Amino acid sequence: MERFVLETSVLTNPDVYEQFSSDPYEAIRVFLGLARRSNATFYMPRSVYQELLTLRELDTPLAADFQGVIHIRSPRKYNLMLPGNLLFELIEEVRMRIDRGLRIAEEHARMSRDLTETHDVGTVINKLRDRYREALRRGILDSCEDVDVLLLAYELDATMLSADEGLRKWTDKMGVRLIYPQYLRSVMENPANQHRSQTGPNCDSASDPQAP
Repeated sequence: MERFVLETSVLTNPDVYEQFSSDPYEAIRVFLGLARRSNATFYMPRSVYQELLTLRELDTPLAADFQGVIHIRSPRKYNLMLPGNLLFELIEEVRMRIDRGLRIAEEHARMSRDLTETHDVGTVINKLRDRYREALRRGILDSCEDVDVLLLAYELDATMLSADEGLRKWTDKMGVRLIYPQYLRSVMENPANQHRSQTGPNCDSASDPQAP
């Protein structure tokens, strides 16, 4: 039986959940109905579930249905063994991003040096925030929730479901199976697709419309 590990974006990113319904809460209901009938088991770490509850106010029946279908379970962090090289790669990437953030801050400090109008300074600050956030956070593991969902998928040898760019990048680095979430409904409705996800080649490249 195929196992899937869910990350919040699958149920909160409209580019993903609208394949189930344009209404975010109805999308969750449709997803749960398909999950219940599919030949698969779905998991979500507790930290990710708590994050979901901050973004979606699930009423009691929907929350009960969710917990009846989705296994809420944290990874066994103290029992997992991970390649040490991954830690070196993460530290190196963080170091490079910090250096990039410092260069961006210096650039915008020079830009604001001769500004006198308050609104001009505000514009520079807003640009600095946007570029700094992109430099430090885009495409990297930047939360405990990201780490939890990645470790759980690794532990269970499960398929990752996420629209988060950084999480998908590190999922591939760790050799965890991956499918593009926009195909999730098709996979859930077609048992043959679930089998291919379980036994086929790297799903990240096989399912990517941009892949050569």
